[in-house]
Amino acid sequence: MVKSMTGFAHREIAQPGFRGSLEVKSYNNRYLDLSISLPPYLSRLEPRFRAFLAERIVHGKVEAWLRVREFDAPVEAAADIAAAKAVAAVLGQVSEACGLGTKPGLGDVVGFEGVVAFDRRIDEEELWARILPELEACYSAYDESRLAEGAATQADIASQMARVASGLEVIKSQVPEIERTVRAQLRAKFEEVLGDAVDEGRVLTEIAAALMKYTISEEISRLSAHIASFSKSLGADAAPGKKLDFLCQEMNREINTIGSKSMLLEVSRTVVELKDALENVREQLRNIE
Repeated sequence: MVKSMTGFAHREIAQPGFRGSLEVKSYNNRYLDLSISLPPYLSRLEPRFRAFLAERIVHGKVEAWLRVREFDAPVEAAADIAAAKAVAAVLGQVSEACGLGTKPGLGDVVGFEGVVAFDRRIDEEELWARILPELEACYSAYDESRLAEGAATQADIASQMARVASGLEVIKSQVPEIERTVRAQLRAKFEEVLGDAVDEGRVLTEIAAALMKYTISEEISRLSAHIASFSKSLGADAAPGKKLDFLCQEMNREINTIGSKSMLLEVSRTVVELKDALENVREQLRNIE
């Protein structure tokens, strides 16, 4: 199944002593770009979050959040008394120098970084064991959203590729007419210049050379193969985005060559239709993994 690079999921966490929420969302991006947002005291879990997502997502800009509202974990706090005294002394000097006549308060002192430090005593393994099932459930919902959008995108791509396949059949049907046109035009030019003195052998040689120049049989064959390969990859490959984009480039190359060789209005019109359908496909491919 095709997966969209766009997805979203939110999950509330309600465990004894641990309440919060998880959120995962993603956007289109050529490469995998992970952004993990955790409370500072849980930053040691970031590598685990990153590894979990990187194992499951191939492309896209992915943002994941863990927000904590309640967490019953022992807290250790400590004050750097020497730093507090130094800060208080400096603030007092500043107050006196400015003629403020006020002494620094407790809030002024402890607000300075390093004066008071606190940390939560966290059992990383135990906490990860609690978070992992929640993350797996949130990811499952996120993946479902990508699959749902991917299915709609796949259906649209298949519809556009049906236009390409149909147009190719039109071009195939014109191959005999192309050959008749080449023969008729060359013979008419020879007769116009030489009249009854036409050398039939030379006419046939020139016709053969012209057919080699204007034939589109090889382009049709390669385009047919690319269409078949595209359809197979679209339904079977796990993350076909890059491969399908490459096949689109190859199909576009064959269609351009057919257009450059075209001498029939019907073929030229069909080439325009094929290029339009293929451009629509490439636009949609930018949305899938």
